[in-house]
Amino acid sequence: MLLIADNVFSGYGGANVLEGVSIQMAADEIITMIGPNGAGKSTLLKTIMGYLLPTSGDIFFVGEKITRHGPEQRVRKGIGYVPQLENVFSSMTVEENLQMGGYTVEKNMLEKRFEEVYSLFPTIREKKYNRVEVMSGGQRQMVAMAQALVTKPKLLLLDEPSAGLAPIVSATVFESIKEIRRGGTAILIVEQDAFHSLEVSDRGYVLALGQNVFEDKAENILNNQQIKETFLGGHLSEE
Repeated sequence: MLLIADNVFSGYGGANVLEGVSIQMAADEIITMIGPNGAGKSTLLKTIMGYLLPTSGDIFFVGEKITRHGPEQRVRKGIGYVPQLENVFSSMTVEENLQMGGYTVEKNMLEKRFEEVYSLFPTIREKKYNRVEVMSGGQRQMVAMAQALVTKPKLLLLDEPSAGLAPIVSATVFESIKEIRRGGTAILIVEQDAFHSLEVSDRGYVLALGQNVFEDKAENILNNQQIKETFLGGHLSEE
């Protein structure tokens, strides 16, 4: 397995949000985590990335226990992370953002890595000398994802990648996610747009009150009326 989170308890200020969450992920998977607000989805991503350390339980990555490793160590081992908010340096250009994302990459490899992410996101190649603050929301999200991909991670963590985006832009982001997987990166997504995220995923986990409540193939979750009624307001919609 690429990633194993084993009975993880984690939270803020001594109070747990996660109450024994366990997930497993193979090296070629896209997985979506869904559930109500406050379920602990973003907390799990922050714990996998090392911004929060578990109060109990363990995290393994490529067979190595990384439970107490910090974020920089995890980046170097092959984990990338795109938070929902404050995920770019707005006053910097696109190219400068990529340079910041590639701080762990050897200098003689940077141009090659830049070219690889520009191939994924041709729109931002055209704007690589523009400051990010003048770009659209969709373009900013592409910059954030490209920044995380400069290190060529084995695993990419995405927190609400379509948040605040128009439907047509959101669709472009999900197409990019499929392309990223084709390039050899597994992806773990937290997403409120459950329909589109599950459509591009292999499997899904449902979290509630900091615990696993369901796990299945993505297509089965999309067709599970009980899950839809209990955790997704009665339906999964393309709207």
